[in-house]
Amino acid sequence: MVHGLKLRCPACGKGKLFRKYLKVNDTCPHCGEELFHHEADDAPPYFTILIVGHIVVPLMLAVEMEYMPAIWIHIAIWPLLTLGLCLGLLPRVKGAVVGVQWAAKMHDFADKDDA
Repeated sequence: MVHGLKLRCPACGKGKLFRKYLKVNDTCPHCGEELFHHEADDAPPYFTILIVGHIVVPLMLAVEMEYMPAIWIHIAIWPLLTLGLCLGLLPRVKGAVVGVQWAAKMHDFADKDDA
């Protein structure tokens, strides 16, 4: 899971996990581990929304209670912060999900001997 958070191969921790923003490499360029088995589906966006919501909403409420800024300041700050956090966290969360699937040997990640 930690290797996935670092956007690295869950097997060796050295090869890149993604070839594009959210496209997982078919195999690790360093160790050759097959990575195309993953089935992350809707879990990464769900977890990302959950994490970002738990960061942004308390911050928004704290700023409102402490400083009571004008509404245009809220409109300027919170959507940008939310978008930035979502775009920054989504690949890392997807990497962690792929790492968990690899560690738990889900979705054909199991060795042929284990099957």
